[in-house]
Amino acid sequence: MTDEASCVQARSLTFAYPGGPTVLDIPELDVRSRERVFLYGPSGSGKTTLLGLIAGVLRPPAGTLHVLGRDVGALSSPARDRLRAAHIGYVFQMFNLIPYLNVRDNIALPVRITAERRRRLNGSVDEAVADAAAHLGIEELLDERVTRLSVGQQQRVAAARAILGAPELIVADEPTSALDMDRRHAFLELLFRNVTETGSTLLFVSHDLGLAELFDRSLSLPELNRVGA
Repeated sequence: MTDEASCVQARSLTFAYPGGPTVLDIPELDVRSRERVFLYGPSGSGKTTLLGLIAGVLRPPAGTLHVLGRDVGALSSPARDRLRAAHIGYVFQMFNLIPYLNVRDNIALPVRITAERRRRLNGSVDEAVADAAAHLGIEELLDERVTRLSVGQQQRVAAARAILGAPELIVADEPTSALDMDRRHAFLELLFRNVTETGSTLLFVSHDLGLAELFDRSLSLPELNRVGA
């Protein structure tokens, strides 16, 4: 049984890619609702895999994983997709932008396709997109194809898309890795403002320990994960 105040709860969670060794073996992980949690670890420590499980991109083969009160392991692939679309904002490490759409439509995508996130907007879709874009310094790029943007600009588009529509859980995989100091500050300011205003939970993954002090709590994946211990 899950704790009602828990946003993410894992017990005896393991994962291995087909034909490969076990990459995650986590006895216990808890993220409380409304927490801002910083998760760190070196490259190859399983950070992206863990986020993929939490966001429902991957299905846990063993152990239990509850996210927002749902047993992720018991959900079908379409049900996990619906959970992610409606309730989870995910900043993918590789951005996962739609190449044939412009910046405006990429940012707006979650609220265009998911009524639950659209209902949580303050104002219209266009107003929400413009506000997020302006705060991240990409307001002049809204009509550009994302394929014409720099890596840093694409990263800001992905971040704006993830927070639109006040998802209950925001999962961010190295979301500031391609940003300079000023852009990183603007992104974090927008992210924290959004989390505070909406009461969202934030799980922020990075190898940059300099950011850890900005969060409520820090977790070390190498300490959580018994693989390689």
